[in-house]
Amino acid sequence: MYEKNFKGTKTLITFIIRQQRLKLLIWLVSLVGINLIVARAYPNIYPDEESRMAAFMTMNNPAMKAMLGPGYELEDFLQGVGPLFANEMLLFSAIAVAIMSILLVGQATRGDEEEGRYEMIRALSVGRLAHSSAVLIVNVATNLLLALSIGFGIALLGIESMDIESNLLYGAALGATGLIFASFTAVFAQLTESARTVTIYSIMTLMIAYLVRAIGDVSNETLSWFSPLGWTVKTGVFVENNWWPVILLCTFALFLGILAFYLHSLRDIGAGFIAPRKGKAYASKFLQTTLGFNIWLQKMNIIAWAIGLIALSGSFGAILGDLEVYFADIEIMEAYIDVESNYSLTEQFVALVMAIMTLIGVIPVVMTILKLKGEENRNLTENIYSRAVSRVRVLGSYVILAVIVSIIMQTMIALGLWSGSEAVMEEPLSFQTTFLSAYVYLPAIWVMTGLAISLLGVIPKLTSLIWFYFVYCFVILYFSGLLDFPEWMNDLSIFEHIPQIPIDEMNVIVIIVLMMIAISFTVVGFVGYRKRDIIG
Repeated sequence: MYEKNFKGTKTLITFIIRQQRLKLLIWLVSLVGINLIVARAYPNIYPDEESRMAAFMTMNNPAMKAMLGPGYELEDFLQGVGPLFANEMLLFSAIAVAIMSILLVGQATRGDEEEGRYEMIRALSVGRLAHSSAVLIVNVATNLLLALSIGFGIALLGIESMDIESNLLYGAALGATGLIFASFTAVFAQLTESARTVTIYSIMTLMIAYLVRAIGDVSNETLSWFSPLGWTVKTGVFVENNWWPVILLCTFALFLGILAFYLHSLRDIGAGFIAPRKGKAYASKFLQTTLGFNIWLQKMNIIAWAIGLIALSGSFGAILGDLEVYFADIEIMEAYIDVESNYSLTEQFVALVMAIMTLIGVIPVVMTILKLKGEENRNLTENIYSRAVSRVRVLGSYVILAVIVSIIMQTMIALGLWSGSEAVMEEPLSFQTTFLSAYVYLPAIWVMTGLAISLLGVIPKLTSLIWFYFVYCFVILYFSGLLDFPEWMNDLSIFEHIPQIPIDEMNVIVIIVLMMIAISFTVVGFVGYRKRDIIG
């Protein structure tokens, strides 16, 4: 029975590697490259004890613990740059690895099944579980290669205080995090009936894990044990070097993988254990419009992201109460923090959080546009264009919805931060300023949306490049202050041109220029979409 269920796994491993080779290569090169570049730069960023002491004072507060993890003791920071590197890089790198695993497993399992490729594979002489096992084996190999590349790569840099065991543990923690979220995705692929829902559930699990860890690291350490990301940051890499969290992550990933196999052995092709809700017998007039139908298709995605963003931003708002008090008597911080005369440290921190949260909020907006590409790839747009519906009208409905989603996401971010501060601060954030600091990013989001539309309309095969530009913008935002990138590299990120309210003054000219760029990209996309062939 065992051999029958897994027959053909080796052949399918080769097939999946060939199918995913470009994505795998790009992910591996990007993740390994960023970690090695940052690690190489840290000895120059923190060359002496004074700079490391300042870094410790910056990290040792509730806000930074919620964002980056529990951190280390002062004496650990003074020993070398290893703990600093782990404190600032481990958690966000782990999240990136988790996203890689979620996207790769989700597309290779339920995505292939939804698009009909899995049915063609099952028509051959292969076992029932061969395809799923091949997907998970490829993911294990990818995460193992990632862990070894990062571990040995950092070791080859020869940085003092970063020994070989610590480097390998750092890589292993990232790989193990990728494995556990790959297993989560494999389970969701059996429970639901669409690749989009699998991705939503998996990303929401990642966001919940981050939120639970953040709350636990700040207020209740026990709570952190209920989050896989909490296990990741408990490795104490470069100091204590605890390997047991990695073993725990791998063990739980193995359990979830076995559960995914068991569920897969029970269900039919195309089916899921969570049955879709029955729809109404007759569609409303609004649902019969292209915009109404589009909203109906994507409403769960929008709702899930809105809930996740307001919860995540609310958690950051809830830790603002102690931020100002903590830094009030630390004179040395004046040498390392750019404190504007009229603005508090809390307001500066909120400006940074707003930028990061906005980048997260860009994901559902871009997904709204790319939904049309997914429908086209599955030949579902044929059902729409068989009726008297123009391409401009269809694409226009996606553009309108993307604009609506962008406003909703920025509203949720602002509402979460403001309501969180309202609950814990004697002088909470200004309602007007908080919402202005969120809405000022809308033109940048619309430029990103316009770029996605232009790729969809002119070069549909390269539409996924929008995600690489998204990653580039995140790298510039998170690392530009540390790595001192050239000005031209910073300028390539559209989000670098947005004024950070209230730290910066509103620049109406920049906002107008960005909106014109967004409109230009969108027009190019509409023209290209009208002229090009539709798949199918």
